[in-house]
Amino acid sequence: MTTSSPVPRADDADSDRLRALLERAATGRDSQAWSDLWTELYHNGSPDVAHPLVLRTLADMAQADKADMAASALHLAGALLVQSDQRYETRNLRHQYAPEVARLLGAANRWREVAAERTDYCHLVEAVLNLEGDIHWAEDLIWGVVSEEYELECPDPDGCAPLWVVFGERGFFSTAEDYALSDDVETFPLHPADSRALEGLGRRLYDLALADGHEEVARALTYAFGEATCPECEQRFSVVGQVVACSS
Repeated sequence: MTTSSPVPRADDADSDRLRALLERAATGRDSQAWSDLWTELYHNGSPDVAHPLVLRTLADMAQADKADMAASALHLAGALLVQSDQRYETRNLRHQYAPEVARLLGAANRWREVAAERTDYCHLVEAVLNLEGDIHWAEDLIWGVVSEEYELECPDPDGCAPLWVVFGERGFFSTAEDYALSDDVETFPLHPADSRALEGLGRRLYDLALADGHEEVARALTYAFGEATCPECEQRFSVVGQVVACSS
């Protein structure tokens, strides 16, 4: 794996193409532009991610007064920074564009504080964590809170079973069976964390959710930072610990 950071391309044609794509996204009326940006910058791993236009323009969008456009810009920017951290094993892109990252993070926190819809709120929290860059598994953590389930592996060294940890409208349990296809499955109750005993990231996210008026998210986080039982070997394990393990 290379440890060199990407460098901006100087080619005028590349800059013009990238500028046109970002301008399409900035209109707020072209959803395909966002799909094309994700393909170009994230899925294809283009070095254009380090072009001065990218994070600067995404920060401008995030600071505009259009919530949907801001959310899209924040989601992409956070994902690009985390991908660059992991791919190049440096934080050079964050350092190179520190003012833009600071603008993005400020916007993410402002939008987070006013987000009323649960899913929108969760994705803005994910953006905050990605922009801060202290963890690389925010997407997987928040995905489970949004979908009310995690698909994990038993922590046993032999990996005795894939399993689901479910918390929400469908119940609060772990199971090794496809519970979506049948009601007659063996389940084990979950053990949510005591909110008073939460520490570190769990404490911070729980307190944020309560302060922002998202009690359901706060409750879901107690399950994410709680414990579950493997239905095969009956070993009890940390849910977030397995989220991290499966994200590595």
